[in-house]
Amino acid sequence: MKIAPLSLSLGLAATSLAADEVSIALDWTLNTNHIGLVVAQEKAFYADAGLTVDILPYSDTASTALLAAGAVDFAYMTALGFMSAKAGDAPITALWATIQKEAGRLVYNSNNDAISRPADLEGKTYAGFGSAWEDALISTMIEADGGTADYDTVTLGTGAYEALASGAVDFTLEVTTWEGVNSTLLGHEQSHFVYADYGVPEPQGGYIGTQTALLESDPETVDAFMQATQRGYAWAAAHPQEAAEILIGAGDFPNEDLVRGSMRVIDEGGYLTDGTTPVGQIDEARLTEMAQFLYDSGVLRGTDGQPLAWPGSVSDWFDQSWMAE
Repeated sequence: MKIAPLSLSLGLAATSLAADEVSIALDWTLNTNHIGLVVAQEKAFYADAGLTVDILPYSDTASTALLAAGAVDFAYMTALGFMSAKAGDAPITALWATIQKEAGRLVYNSNNDAISRPADLEGKTYAGFGSAWEDALISTMIEADGGTADYDTVTLGTGAYEALASGAVDFTLEVTTWEGVNSTLLGHEQSHFVYADYGVPEPQGGYIGTQTALLESDPETVDAFMQATQRGYAWAAAHPQEAAEILIGAGDFPNEDLVRGSMRVIDEGGYLTDGTTPVGQIDEARLTEMAQFLYDSGVLRGTDGQPLAWPGSVSDWFDQSWMAE
């Protein structure tokens, strides 16, 4: 299986009336976060469930926006993307969380003698990605370490990693299981700070959600899709390197060792499962803690640009009844 072009896949999804044909939009270019979806497709777990699944590649339109607009049946979403959309009353419901512990970290070059703790980031230059979340996170870390959150920001997107490696900037944020692996493969000597060590709640990551209307009108299809998806991720967790080869076969990766290395880190770090809980299980306490942090930090805002007020509970943001046996 190769991931089909978005225009073709969306056309198929839009014209299909069959209850057993569903679509899921990805949040980013194909990577190991999506491993269980690809495994479920390639191992025929979706077919066993009576489903034909279109896995739609990343596009300029966020997966949460496609889901909220009803253009797709399911979406793989970043934690921030999901929480931002849900706080704005998007008609979507989370069903799943892939990454069971924080995979993000703040990184800097190991030979930068001016940095040894988050407080040292004061006055330094950050290469970022343009979201309010980044400032809330970095400011919290600096202040928790006794510093003043006064630093410069240049928005570079994925160019941040090259800028850091060259010494053009002082620090950035990365995902341990992907950019972190790539940095190691490239021979970059970097050090890092863990968010949760400096006042930032530890979230889960990689939410899968559906249209709330579909959940209400066709729970059987939702159940079938999610149970097959869980089967795919459980298989990947048990067979990480075999799963890596399946993902490589499904995508177009310039460096296949990045995929293999990423799955090795995911396996050794227990990112998919700690062995005591089912893959994909949402921890309500952690969802609540991170959502409240985002509300309190002013990251979650309404269409008028004003910070939203904490609703008191996010228990209605997710539904895992599909997981019940």
